[in-house]
Amino acid sequence: HLQLVTDEPKAFDCLMAHYGRFSGVTNYIALAGTKGKQLDELCGYYGERLVLKAQQLGLNTCWVAASYKKVPGALKIGAGEKLVAVIALGYGKTQGVPHSGKTAQDVSNVTDDAPDWFRAGVEAALLAPTALNQQKFTLTRSGTTVSAKAGRGFYTKIDLGIVKYHFEL
Repeated sequence: HLQLVTDEPKAFDCLMAHYGRFSGVTNYIALAGTKGKQLDELCGYYGERLVLKAQQLGLNTCWVAASYKKVPGALKIGAGEKLVAVIALGYGKTQGVPHSGKTAQDVSNVTDDAPDWFRAGVEAALLAPTALNQQKFTLTRSGTTVSAKAGRGFYTKIDLGIVKYHFEL
């Protein structure tokens, strides 16, 4: 489930938030749900839908998995549930900065004769935000079927959901 938290400055008023270069953040979307194998990926997928919609509406967003603190009473996390991540939401000082990334060949089995739809999907996936900009995912095409796999590391399952949504778009 998703929870919009507004006018709450404490979550980003901590040492980790300053390390992540956050300042003035008082609004965020919390992504949580029942603990399970698919939770992180589902939060990434549906969270990224919100991220892109917010950006279309002129708001700035940023995925945050560790650079915030949980504020008692700000969220409703039930028994057996887990807070996966939050998405900072508001008007940023900048629109962000581009980061260097991997190539299509680094993250997929794309070939010169690959269909245009697969090439476009891989290129869209390369534009997806990932934890620490590491792009730890692999897209593999076999005929008209594509499989996506998360690499090893922190937050890669969230990243996989984000990447899947970008590929589908």
